[in-house]
Amino acid sequence: MPNTVESIDRIAGVIRSKIKVQPRIGLILGTGLGEIAETIQQPKIISYSELPGWPTSTVVGHAGRLVIGELDEQAMLVMQGRVHFYEGYNMAQVTLPVRVMQRLGIEILIVTNAAGAINPDFMPGDVMLITDHLNLVGMAGLNPLIGPNLDEFGPRFPDMSQAYDRSLCELARKVAKENKLELREGVYVGLSGPSFESPADLRFLRTAGADSVGMSTVPEVIVARHGGTRVLGFSAISNKANLDGNTVTSHEEVLASGAVIGPKLKTLIRGMLSAL
Repeated sequence: MPNTVESIDRIAGVIRSKIKVQPRIGLILGTGLGEIAETIQQPKIISYSELPGWPTSTVVGHAGRLVIGELDEQAMLVMQGRVHFYEGYNMAQVTLPVRVMQRLGIEILIVTNAAGAINPDFMPGDVMLITDHLNLVGMAGLNPLIGPNLDEFGPRFPDMSQAYDRSLCELARKVAKENKLELREGVYVGLSGPSFESPADLRFLRTAGADSVGMSTVPEVIVARHGGTRVLGFSAISNKANLDGNTVTSHEEVLASGAVIGPKLKTLIRGMLSAL
């Protein structure tokens, strides 16, 4: 069932009634990266279960709550965990939180994810700035904008030539350089999951130009751009490219990588906030 403006506004109203700040920046935290939310000052915490129609996270590594407050003098709404298409939710449910953020007045959305390396030069613990994406799930007919267009948010056929805001990307590069952090860059490909990719999958995706792969993010970015929200994206590289089939990937490995990458992402995000 597609989202309606009324259902979106109902959730936005509940959130608005519980907070005292007007969040300007939204942050979606991927698997194992929830610790960043702990740095929010004077947080108002809202469990997803308190919001009518908000999808509930079922995956380990996703706390399932909103943390709203200030960080480095920026009012923020942080999603400590997201839901995924593979959990059985439809694309409207997966992207509902982004629609609610837009109705709350979010101007900039920062998306993060735990991703597997496709680029053989990438190593576990690397952070990759997402410069573009491959929407394979959408190409297969599961674009989050299918259905009646919500004219209140954006046009029927939104442009995706600059899905990831170029000025925000440039600012991220500047922050990384100032903090002496190596920042990889590349194309993220979004698959449905939940099975990890076969070596043949990865070789195909590498040939198509992808550098990292995951099971989220792309639908959120499409909906964000449809509504005119500026987007910045980071992939936390959790495992090395398994192009030859000699390694085994596990969810535990993905979770463990968050402890290594979390401090790097925190430095990048806080540097961005201070500069905005």
